[in-house]
Amino acid sequence: MGTGVGITAPFGRLLRALRQSRRLTIEELAEASGISGRAIGDMERGRSRRPHRGTITALAQGLDLDEAGHADLLAAARAARPGARTAGFAKASPHTLPRGVRDFVGRHTELTVLRALAREAAEGRMVAPPTAVVSGPPGSGKTSLAVRLAEEPGSPPDGAFLVDMRGLDELALPAEQAVAGLLGSWGVGDAELARLTGEERLARFHEIAAGLRAVLVLDNAAGEAQVRPLLPRAGRLLVVVTSRRTLAGLEGVRRVALGPLSPRESTALLRAVVGAGRVDAEPGAADVVTELCGHLPLALRVAANWAATRANWSLERLAARLADEDRRLDALSAGDLRVGSAFALSCSRLAPEAARMFRLLSLLPGGDFGAAPAAVLADVPLPDAEDLLEELLEAGLLMTSRQDRYRLHDLLRLYAASRHRAEDGEEVSLAARSRLRHWLLDTAVLAGRWHEPDYGVPPADPGRLVALDDRERAARWIRAEGDTWLAAFREAAAHGEHARVAEVAEAMHWFSDHWVSWGHWVEIYERAAAAGAALGDAALEATHRNYLAWAYWACARRHDEAVESAGTALRLARTAGDVRQQAWAHAYLGWLRDAVDDMAAAADHYHRAAELFTEADDVNGYLQVSCGMIRVLRGAGRAQQAVETCRGIMDTLADPRHQDRIPANVREFTALTAVYAVSFVHLDEGRWEEAVDALRSIRGQFDDRGWHKQAGKVRLHLAHALARLGERAEAAAEYRAVLALESRVPADMRDEARTGLSALTAGRPVPHIRFVQ
Repeated sequence: MGTGVGITAPFGRLLRALRQSRRLTIEELAEASGISGRAIGDMERGRSRRPHRGTITALAQGLDLDEAGHADLLAAARAARPGARTAGFAKASPHTLPRGVRDFVGRHTELTVLRALAREAAEGRMVAPPTAVVSGPPGSGKTSLAVRLAEEPGSPPDGAFLVDMRGLDELALPAEQAVAGLLGSWGVGDAELARLTGEERLARFHEIAAGLRAVLVLDNAAGEAQVRPLLPRAGRLLVVVTSRRTLAGLEGVRRVALGPLSPRESTALLRAVVGAGRVDAEPGAADVVTELCGHLPLALRVAANWAATRANWSLERLAARLADEDRRLDALSAGDLRVGSAFALSCSRLAPEAARMFRLLSLLPGGDFGAAPAAVLADVPLPDAEDLLEELLEAGLLMTSRQDRYRLHDLLRLYAASRHRAEDGEEVSLAARSRLRHWLLDTAVLAGRWHEPDYGVPPADPGRLVALDDRERAARWIRAEGDTWLAAFREAAAHGEHARVAEVAEAMHWFSDHWVSWGHWVEIYERAAAAGAALGDAALEATHRNYLAWAYWACARRHDEAVESAGTALRLARTAGDVRQQAWAHAYLGWLRDAVDDMAAAADHYHRAAELFTEADDVNGYLQVSCGMIRVLRGAGRAQQAVETCRGIMDTLADPRHQDRIPANVREFTALTAVYAVSFVHLDEGRWEEAVDALRSIRGQFDDRGWHKQAGKVRLHLAHALARLGERAEAAAEYRAVLALESRVPADMRDEARTGLSALTAGRPVPHIRFVQ
């Protein structure tokens, strides 16, 4: 029979309509399909929007649907999933909390301790904000407990943030990288981060943290040194650190140790997931199940999820199967606990395609992942991959993460890897890794080239697994899959795929300016420069040594190495006769000399770069170096030449001969950079009307790019200039706009705005300031 119901209806309503049209109760449909009544009720009420293909098939059989009706129900289920899309990437912070588990039980004593700390943080009663260290064996629910606390009603007004410190990875997350990532989540733009040393970033971190009323979860910490710099010194920010270790070297923290659940808590978890009636009907079998799962929340949830969706399974049958697996299996160890039987049982009952997907997911690097890489690993269409991932999710073998992505618990990853080695073999592993590597790097090149002047939109491809329809989507993919494509990049370098390494690094060059906080650009361009050398291509090596000079300084503040890299690039480019790379080497050397106030040397390099860009007929390079020249000329006291340079830039941008050679994004950014730089010349000279005209023309443009410090300076300096012209009302509005940026701009900038606003209100002259670019 067909459905007779349009598939535009939400899945839950469609399922209810189909059941009611056949005059079935939930209990009768449960009996006919083998799906538990609780699961059916959750689906109909919209509480469970992730039913996998096997569940839909069982429901379709219970409803006596024909092939078309089955297809309609499956399509509605796919459309209802929170992450259902082929390419969307939510525009959200990478440090948002994952969704907490719905059936959280127990841990009352531990939650009481953490709630008390949260109240102390909110009230600001302590000299320093409180920190809790939640420790325990893998699978004991450390992260779930921290997320539960952060999600409770009455949580701090500024929200909650989670950083995966990757304590079990070969390369744990460095503290400085965590700082940069959090600053980005707290509104500090990459343009500002690029201008701060590591010490300055840490100071900015503590300045913002002191003003937040929030919860910060530092999840899966490796050791004390990794998290110590991130502990706030003042304010109301509660920090919760989770770790398998007690982190005894941290002083002044409250320690919360997690062990196995108590027998009563274990039974409560079973009742919450499987249903109270079924558990209460078989108390002895429930006790055996909890014992065989070692009272470990992860193992209990995996086993319970399996039973919850199978109404025809008794707990006695579940206990017998667990006992059989426990005897048969060389179980996975978690400290002194043996929990592999729960995992093995769930895997043994999966459809073969889902079991294969589970094993292959162990090949993904740590962190979360989207459906597309999983589809490539398993070599299946994207909709099928989504179905398989949902089946694993429903079985408790997979968890959701931020932005409707997925993640494997560490224990499950280890178990999946052991099954992959045992069942798939090396040949399958190598083929899957190769398939994933090539897809990730292909996609990284397409996404990165969106930002290059000579590329932009990639060619249409209906078979592409992710949509790269605009620059913003491309950027979000690069960020969201940063861990995975970086791992593929490293693998390509290890395999000696030198041309491939250089291609990916080149594609990322223009984008890298927009993600300075990532922390891996030095590695990217070191490997790319080495690839150029391995290929014996002096021009290619020169190109990437130029990029490396940028990365050393912009990302790591390693000035001497940056100068050395640019100097090497210049020598290599001369050897290769590459005029354009010679020009870029001089441009980077000018920028680096400017950074240490060696203005004479900077001017010489910029002048030579401009000559070489002209010789190479590279108008985009010429414009970029000309913008740098404005700042240098200002620093050398050559104000008129700086103004004339700005006019030359504007004339070049307006020249019809260059209309098709300068991409829109380069055109807009060049004009913004030039006008911003020349505004300081006008301010220095006291040419207030010219300064106001310049600053009004770019007001709001830095805000749109998330460059809050520059946005604040535009408004602050505009306010100063307006005040000197007697435009007091507009000046006061601009001072207030700076204050409205709050922690997104440094405290000294806000202090200047308050002082200026106070002077205006009192009718005093606005104090003189030094205009620092």
